[in-house]
Amino acid sequence: MRVALLASCIALVGCAEQKKPNADAATLASASYSHNGPPALTLFTMVNNRTGSGGHTSLMVNASERVIFDPAGSFYADVVPERDDVLFGITPGVVLAYRGAHARSTHHVVMQRVEVTPEQAQHAYKLAVSNGRVPGAYCANSTSSILSQIPGFEGLKTTFYPVKLSDQFETLPGVVTTKYYEDDDEDLQKALAEGNVVLNNS
Repeated sequence: MRVALLASCIALVGCAEQKKPNADAATLASASYSHNGPPALTLFTMVNNRTGSGGHTSLMVNASERVIFDPAGSFYADVVPERDDVLFGITPGVVLAYRGAHARSTHHVVMQRVEVTPEQAQHAYKLAVSNGRVPGAYCANSTSSILSQIPGFEGLKTTFYPVKLSDQFETLPGVVTTKYYEDDDEDLQKALAEGNVVLNNS
């Protein structure tokens, strides 16, 4: 059962073995972006428009700097360095590019945001940057594991299923949920390339 589950997850959008090299410390420091909004956690869930199944899970953390924990993720951009499945330099433009790349004719993006204390946000940040690379198909598993270690989020159960994690997250007090749809080409790599051009020219 577990083997079949992992094989099906790997075939889904975004949640696959990652090959990008780690950026060095100087590059990460140069790209670092601190968002002036309140400390918050935003869970991204990429959902298949036809089946309703989850294709990928990631977590944006607004702490001392804003990052996206993108376990086994496919997102890339020249201006967004990555280390061990954490994307750095998450400006508003990068958030739009990240959301837009994953929302296509085949999938939509569910974003669930909850404001947290600075201590909770920084704890989530430390867990994300120290987690290490995640194997393909473990995106929801690793994200739910991190969330369950944050004070106030201990009730979240570890799961391999992105939608099940999203359903749990929805029950947290103060969560604001939005859904984003696009009807462009289903090819993720094409969307990533187009977003990369936009970010390079912005």
